[in-house]
Amino acid sequence: MIMLEIYGIKNCSSMKKAFDALDANGLRYTFHDYKKQGIDAETLGVWLENIGPELLVNKKGTTWRKLSPEQQQAALSDTATLIQTLIEQPSIIKRPVLKTDSGFVVGFDADTYAALKG
Repeated sequence: MIMLEIYGIKNCSSMKKAFDALDANGLRYTFHDYKKQGIDAETLGVWLENIGPELLVNKKGTTWRKLSPEQQQAALSDTATLIQTLIEQPSIIKRPVLKTDSGFVVGFDADTYAALKG
């Protein structure tokens, strides 16, 4: 049995698609709402190591664009600063982040989710 953990913000449209796909494929998962529950530095460190900031940081979102150019540059040039920024502004994290037995899936893709049921 595959154990999945999905991270995101409950009322996000991409999250709703991801939940629907997981449910439709009969996949069991746990959900972590980092808007309500927060996200810790250790988890973010693992994500950045495995996923990388290019894929993890949503630079198209409003929250990122509201940061000053100096804040954006500081976050992208220093891992500790980026982790602190993501803790303070979790909306900057792309959604969903799905942890599978074999790694991470960032963002929603119906085919990728369907392939999880093996």
